[in-house]
Amino acid sequence: MTTSTLSERPAAERSPSAARPVSVLDAIRGRRSIGKVSPERPPRELIEQVLEAATWAPCHHRTDPWRFVVLAGKAREALGEIMARSKAAGRDLSDEAVRAEVERERAKPLRAPVIIVAGVEPSDHPKAIEVEEIAAGAAAIQNMLLAAHALGLATMWRTGAPAYDPAVKEWLGFSPNAHLLGFIYVGYPEAAPQRASYTPAEEITTWRGWE
Repeated sequence: MTTSTLSERPAAERSPSAARPVSVLDAIRGRRSIGKVSPERPPRELIEQVLEAATWAPCHHRTDPWRFVVLAGKAREALGEIMARSKAAGRDLSDEAVRAEVERERAKPLRAPVIIVAGVEPSDHPKAIEVEEIAAGAAAIQNMLLAAHALGLATMWRTGAPAYDPAVKEWLGFSPNAHLLGFIYVGYPEAAPQRASYTPAEEITTWRGWE
């Protein structure tokens, strides 16, 4: 008996109404980072549900510091141009190996039909602490990853040099004080993910006062 992957099923079966309910614990245990996705772009309605889930993340003082930029189509190509330009800066482009590296950088945003860029704009709230704002942004990303999984979508949270590149930040419309927390690549999975290894909680937990 064989089971088809989501990417092999008709588009109608991948509609929002076709998503099966998933418990929180099942979503946490079942979610995987999946880098290989089909070129078919998920409908905007699904992406909006993923973004809406992000806004339910906890944050101190209700500052809601997270900001998102959703890229698809030619906007991904434009991001690739910015990334390639930064990769090429100050390097010898007469070197074939360097040119190949720059071209690989240019193509990276095309690995998925949708990219959600997640950033944090630290609040000027008098009690806001910047590291807590960043932690809230990371919690929002985890909400997105779990929501996407529950909706039958594959995601990969990527960072790398572009996440710390001022030129990328400026092109995306973030302020100089913002933090880019990563690029969430989104699409329909092309293959079933493999189970990831993990460190059991008992190996990294200390219990006190539990006599």
